Order: sequence, then structure tokens, then C-alpha cells
Amino acid sequence: MTADACCQIETPRSAGTGRCPACGDAGREVDRITVKALLRPDALARLTAPAHRFCPRASCPVVYFGDGETFGRGDVAVPVFQKEAPGDRTLCYCFAIGEGDMLREIAETGRTTAAQRIRDHVQAGRCACEVRNPQGSCCLGNVVAAAKALGAGGAEAPILGHARREEP
Repeated sequence: MTADACCQIETPRSAGTGRCPACGDAGREVDRITVKALLRPDALARLTAPAHRFCPRASCPVVYFGDGETFGRGDVAVPVFQKEAPGDRTLCYCFAIGEGDMLREIAETGRTTAAQRIRDHVQAGRCACEVRNPQGSCCLGNVVAAAKALGAGGAEAPILGHARREEP
């Protein structure tokens, strides 16, 4: 898979349809292989709808929904980044990079290279986002957003006093 194919930040393909039955937000379409790969066996045995959407709202208990069915956090075999509290969430499911890893790297070096490491793996054809990431797409958007939230700016930008910022 190329970086272009894997790592595009997608918007819902049909934003006007497919609203989560629990929160009402528009969900983004996910491939069936994503849902099948990440549901726990008991939830997979209940799978009937031909198409599903991912609900990214943090406060919503629904992860996937389809025609007449929903699957929540307990039905999914991995913690879902968007549904977990910030701190040590998994950011990259393919290469096991979490917020805690980024924080340690920032503390040690003043920056994070997580996004570039992931880009390198993607370009080498090693990502498996469609079966490892609950949102069914590349994690780079989450990684870059987390780097900014953690005070690292861009993917490799040096930070300015992260966690050590002194008040003027």
C-alpha cells in the first residue's frame, strides 16, 4: 500500500447519511474487513449488516454501526483511540506507537519522529491499517494531532518547554 493510498485523512463518503443511532453523528464508512478483523469472536458471530460505519465521538459507546446493529467498545478487541482518555492511547496500531512513547521521546530529545517513522513504514508497504486500526484508515492524522497536543508541534518539530514550560 502506498503512502497516498493508506494515509489520506478521509471524510465520510456520504456525510448526509449513516448517522450513529446512539449519538446522531455522521459515521465514516469502514470496510467490512476492518470490522471483521477487530470484533471479538462473540460480536463477530452477531455480524449481519453488509456495511458499517465508525463513530468517532469520544463520549459515544458505539464504535461500529450498520443496518440494525451496533458494536460498542466491549465488542472490539483493541482499545479504540477515539474512545479512550488521553494519556497513553495507542496512536499507531500497526507499529505500536502510543502517546506515552511520544511523551518519552519528547522528554528525551525535545521532539518526536513518530510520524516520520510511520511514513517510512507506509512507503515500504508495511502498514495494515485496514485490519489493525479500528477507524479503518491510516493513523497519521491522529499521530500528528497528538504530537501537536503534546506540545511537539509538527511531526518532527522541536518542542518549546513541553511539561517544563515556565510561566513568564
